[in-house]
Amino acid sequence: MGIAERKSRQKEEVRCSILKASWQLVLDDGWQALSIRKIADAIEYSVPVIYDHFENKEAILLEFTRRGFQLLNEELIKARDAHKKPELQLEAIAYAYWNFAFKNKEYYQLMYGLGMPSCETVKKIDELNTFTELLLDIVKQLIGKSNHPAVDPFLKMHTFWSMLHGLISINMLGKENSRDEMNARILKDFITGFISGIKE
Repeated sequence: MGIAERKSRQKEEVRCSILKASWQLVLDDGWQALSIRKIADAIEYSVPVIYDHFENKEAILLEFTRRGFQLLNEELIKARDAHKKPELQLEAIAYAYWNFAFKNKEYYQLMYGLGMPSCETVKKIDELNTFTELLLDIVKQLIGKSNHPAVDPFLKMHTFWSMLHGLISINMLGKENSRDEMNARILKDFITGFISGIKE
């Protein structure tokens, strides 16, 4: 192994250590407690070493946001591919999205911060763009089969996403294990109403 290759490998190892330590700090203390100093202490390196790999804490958070949307996309694609009809695909995606949010709470909270991602965020994160295109494609198919082909697919996609995210956010702010039978009924009612609203 040459010197350049060894240095590159060592750099990648330190980068992975930074991300691993950051994630552990998040699991232990939450996103708000994460700091460059704490990460440096955790991996037993100086603060400048962290800055050699990431410009700032926001760059580390962006990396985790990308990873979160990558994991979410994998789940949604699996859910979509299990069905042929767009209405069943959309329903499966809603449940997959819901399950992802509660199984990956730390990722989900970072991915959405205080609300829906802005257009600027979508432009920065390819994985988020993939996610919106995935939803949009199914909504377009559903509209294409409906009696209202002039319906705005972007509006409907954002309505679907906002309602689903809103229901999840309400539950995340509530008590632990608050996802009871009533929540399952609300989720089902929302999905059914949204799909029938487009089809009718």
